[in-house]
Amino acid sequence: MIDALVVSNVVLWLLVIGLALTVLALTRQIGLLHERISPVGALSPRSKVQVGDKAPELAVIDIHDRPIQVGGASKDGARTLLFFLSPTCPVCETLLPTVERVARTEVPRVRVILASDGTLEEHRAFAGEKRIGHLPYVLSAPLGMTYGVAKLPYAVLIDDEGIVAAQGLVNTREHLESLFEAQRRGVASIQDYLREKAK
Repeated sequence: MIDALVVSNVVLWLLVIGLALTVLALTRQIGLLHERISPVGALSPRSKVQVGDKAPELAVIDIHDRPIQVGGASKDGARTLLFFLSPTCPVCETLLPTVERVARTEVPRVRVILASDGTLEEHRAFAGEKRIGHLPYVLSAPLGMTYGVAKLPYAVLIDDEGIVAAQGLVNTREHLESLFEAQRRGVASIQDYLREKAK
């Protein structure tokens, strides 16, 4: 009986050591895979306005009846981030804190404009619920059509001279931040930068 316990104990320890080695090997493989996967920036579908184009100028009214000028050169040297969203888009909701942080911390300064279409009451309620009433929030279907927005959330970064610096679908915080990184590196997107770097 004691011999059986000793044998079973030895077999169990050998299995535990084998499992530990397997976990270490898997951890190493995951690390290698992580290194091989390049970072993905905002997805840039074909749109009417391309990076490097002059941003279309539109005069719009926000949900609090304030006039807002979209596009054109900035008088105060600030860049503009147009963030297209919808109250029914859960991904848009999760990105709102990141958008607010960008408005507060990005240097040089970024003026954030939230954009959507739909009923005024629905969007006023959404802005109140999410506590984003301090950000300009415009309802303008022509604005979305001008920039060729087909899917949400979508963002357009306009530099201080009124030129589209970067744009694309932004499903994560990293996608949103990649717009600013693309502008810093002087490329249309992070994917373009990685393609150039790989050559």
